[in-house]
Amino acid sequence: MGRRAADLLVECLEAEGVRMVFGIPGEETLDLSEALDRSSVTFVPVRHEQGGAYVADVLGRLTGRAGVALGTLGPGATNLVTAVADAYLDRAPLVVLTGQADLERMHKESHQYVDVVSLMRPVTKWNARVADPAIVPEAVRKAFAVAEQEKPGATHLELPEDVMAAEVPPDLGPMARKPPVRPEPADRELVRAAELIRSGRRVVCLAGNGVVRAGAAPALREFCRATGIPVAETFMAKGLVPADSVYALGATGLQAGDYTMAGFEEADVVVAVGYDLVEQAPRQWNPRADKTIVCVDSVPAEIDRFYDPAVELVGDIYHILLRLAEECRGQVSPGGSSRLRDVTTALLASARHDHRFPMHPARVLGEIRDLLRHSDVLVSDVGLHKLWIGRVFPAFEPQTTLIANGLAGMGFAVPAAIAAKLVRPDAHVVAVSGDGGFLMNVQELETAQRLGTSFVNVVWENQEFGSITWKQERRFGRHFGTEFTNPDFVRLAEAFGLAAWRVERPEELGERLRQALAAPVPSLVVVPVDYSVDVAVAEELGAATTAT
Repeated sequence: MGRRAADLLVECLEAEGVRMVFGIPGEETLDLSEALDRSSVTFVPVRHEQGGAYVADVLGRLTGRAGVALGTLGPGATNLVTAVADAYLDRAPLVVLTGQADLERMHKESHQYVDVVSLMRPVTKWNARVADPAIVPEAVRKAFAVAEQEKPGATHLELPEDVMAAEVPPDLGPMARKPPVRPEPADRELVRAAELIRSGRRVVCLAGNGVVRAGAAPALREFCRATGIPVAETFMAKGLVPADSVYALGATGLQAGDYTMAGFEEADVVVAVGYDLVEQAPRQWNPRADKTIVCVDSVPAEIDRFYDPAVELVGDIYHILLRLAEECRGQVSPGGSSRLRDVTTALLASARHDHRFPMHPARVLGEIRDLLRHSDVLVSDVGLHKLWIGRVFPAFEPQTTLIANGLAGMGFAVPAAIAAKLVRPDAHVVAVSGDGGFLMNVQELETAQRLGTSFVNVVWENQEFGSITWKQERRFGRHFGTEFTNPDFVRLAEAFGLAAWRVERPEELGERLRQALAAPVPSLVVVPVDYSVDVAVAEELGAATTAT
């Protein structure tokens, strides 16, 4: 057997620094699987393609280097779509490889054949069919370059079976990796931005996920110290400014009232740094479209009537923030309000003394926070618990509270926790899921056990889709179509080889969490939760605080 296109593709993966590929093998990827087996790249079989792509997605967002997921044609490819869309909207670098039928089958009806390139196009930054062995090096290099360039996201390569089996010449090899080119704003733009910031009467900052991706938390903190400007964070940016910092306004994103309590209503200048409209529309914090906006980002601003920057500083966010800090040092009139931070902090503190059972959501989060170091990782699934985590869970470093808030697909937490533990093996990793989302990728507990990724699953149980119940109750005064029953989660986890406990009273939670964190295997703690406390209570308390 000569050197095949499949062998060349794997050589290209090695040249990109890929260490793991997550997925499910198929008949149409036999050559690729065999080539992987002889390479330095470890193929990690998962139990569902979506789970594998979620693992690769979070591996990419934690490292900045694209994770890689593999599926076969037809159902294997369609199973990938949700996680690919998650990487696309959450701005996580991901390269997806899918097998496909031989080229000669693609013009007619054929077993398991669907047009996967067209299927993936709306949820990827770029995708292509590798129709000729000679283009393998170019296609792989472009897939990784586009996936990792700002704003990062998913790319996709379709690999027809006959193309991957074809022989390639010995002189055809991988293309070298090159660092992405980062533009720098013109000096006149930076001077203009500094003038606008210095002339503001009440200046605030809104920081988003772009700051996390740029590794610019130290620069943002220096900007705060130099100017006194306080920072509100989006859910995905939690931890850029420590929760206990005097410059922290709190995490915004639950509703427009968050911005009112954080002082945006009174602000005349907003410095938007790495802000992404997919998390929450600017209409929430600029409803009259009357604020002067200074945009600091890695790419030009999205067009929106409520987000029309007076000046855009496009380039290396870290460098731009340090330059702005020097230009504005000690010459700014900071705005902002501590109401959101104070109210959510008070809510978390008061819940520590709440002895109801099922448990108060904020008490559960307080118990978890007490047992985690600032460098440990909390992963949130999607559901009503995500709103509680986004609103009240204190974060002190970036990428220590992982929240999917672009596509926001349920079933994210378990595969994401596997990735977090692979990237940060010395950190404690806790995945919080609702009982609705937990079962959506529960099969990956086998993957976690096989890989030895000893994270803790905390399942909040209330036997309904809580976030939809909450929204229905607020709009209609009743709920419908949201209730279900659960299996015995403890016995289910034990069947996967996990250590597992069910909390029967509030006083047990801390001890069960300690046992779980100390376990040498993945573990699970089931916590019945009382969602009758409205996560939006902070808005009401904020109004009361203002009145007094």
